[in-house]
Amino acid sequence: MFMIILCIVMLYPFVHMLSISFSTPAEALRLGIHLYPQQVSFFAWEKVLGSQDIWMGFGNTVFRTVVGTVCSILFMSLGAYPLSRKYLPHRNVYTMIIVFTMFFSGGMIPTYFLIKSLGMLDSRLVYIIPGLISTFSMLILRNFFQNIPDELEDSAKIDGANDLRILFQLVLPLSMPVIATLSLWSAVGHWNAWFDAVLYIQDPSKQVLQTFLRRVVITGENLSMFAADVKGSELGYQEPIKAATLMFTALPIILVYPFLQKYFVKGTMVGSLKG
Repeated sequence: MFMIILCIVMLYPFVHMLSISFSTPAEALRLGIHLYPQQVSFFAWEKVLGSQDIWMGFGNTVFRTVVGTVCSILFMSLGAYPLSRKYLPHRNVYTMIIVFTMFFSGGMIPTYFLIKSLGMLDSRLVYIIPGLISTFSMLILRNFFQNIPDELEDSAKIDGANDLRILFQLVLPLSMPVIATLSLWSAVGHWNAWFDAVLYIQDPSKQVLQTFLRRVVITGENLSMFAADVKGSELGYQEPIKAATLMFTALPIILVYPFLQKYFVKGTMVGSLKG
């Protein structure tokens, strides 16, 4: 019963926003629970899906999410694997230097000048490189790698495998549960990010979906963002359009989760033991 109530509490906001997005203005402003629209209208979704700006932002967000997640997992793996090996000289010193970055940073203004000096202002690279490595996630990955038996690595070295081959053909396949978890964290972080786009990007064609959502929902820009021929009778559709924009932004990352969920319940060494 507790889990059923918890699921309802978590699910209802999405049902509510989906119902509002398909509602008329009068239905959207109706008080009470919204499980389904009693007065159906597709106007909000027509305007959202017909907006060139939102599709441009969607493409930029998909780019930063896919490329940023893949690059983050790759470079964090390249950093976590040597830190997990006991034979790495001065391993503890390197780890402390990396941990130091979790608690201290240069701040917003020095970071801005650094990005500017590197020539990444108004470049999509600013979505990928500054947040390429998450210290916390890399330490989790390192701790996971440490739990893999050394005997597996020793047997691979006897067969002539080098460190890179061991990492990509042995360690990473056995680490799919943590890789899936960290990939989901990174993907959600990239998908929801908007502040770096506000700071470093001026070109509207390079803005991400979340900045578009911010203009619609938070700053309250009206229907003229979606179409220049909005009629006076349609100006009451701000709430349905806000709801449709929210759902359009949230649904893609929600749909990714079921494909990663299966890795969360797998044991660490199931594959190696069966092999």
